[in-house]
Amino acid sequence: MAHTAMSGSGTTASDDPLQTAVWRLRSRGCWSDAAALLAPGATDPAVALQRASLLIERCLYTEQGWAEAEEALRAAEALAQEDDQRGAAACERGHLAYASTLLGVRDRADEARAALGRAAALIAPSAPGRPLLDYRRGLVAQNLGDSPQAARAAYRRAHAGATAQGDALLLSATWRHLAGLALHDGDVAEARHGFAESLRLREELGYLVGTAPALVALADAEPEPEATRLRAEARRLFQLLGGVPTWLADRLAPPAAA
Repeated sequence: MAHTAMSGSGTTASDDPLQTAVWRLRSRGCWSDAAALLAPGATDPAVALQRASLLIERCLYTEQGWAEAEEALRAAEALAQEDDQRGAAACERGHLAYASTLLGVRDRADEARAALGRAAALIAPSAPGRPLLDYRRGLVAQNLGDSPQAARAAYRRAHAGATAQGDALLLSATWRHLAGLALHDGDVAEARHGFAESLRLREELGYLVGTAPALVALADAEPEPEATRLRAEARRLFQLLGGVPTWLADRLAPPAAA
């Protein structure tokens, strides 16, 4: 299962107290509380977009809150005035449509592709928002278009951009998805390395809500008994967070009693 990765973690010394508080809530799956902290400043285009991003991420992890995310995104789109702002809003629009399609809420695949294409026309190749856009285009290519080659190329562009920008959260996502493609191709060693890097980065960032998926992914590339240990740890985190992300429920069902 793919999920979102917004740039910026709120974990560096230069981050202001508000961003640090938002990150701490977001990293524990408290997206509504994080969005509420941003609400007073939501007339600012950047703040409005960040708020929409949080609520879209909540949709992808919980399969709930679609109307609120849509409302927040429309507000952000209305405030966008410059090309980079419009491009970033279109990138979020594409991601919301992707999530809706992926989770079977409503087929919005055409909308996802159109919005990400619009974002690509507005966000310059060297702009800070380009790696995240490349990553999301990879998600659409892999999960909606069944095109692993196009997905791999997009993930690699995103990976290079995230490396250049020092975006550890996005790197954790690109490592994981490149590893998933390697595992599908039968390259278990490469897959194990990528999954391990993804997990390491998420643990270092304290991105708790994204750690269970990283543990499950690594378990798929590890032999027993390590695989069972990793899944047990993922199950513990999943339960700690109240069953989030919801799409891990089937993978983490308790083993049947003997």
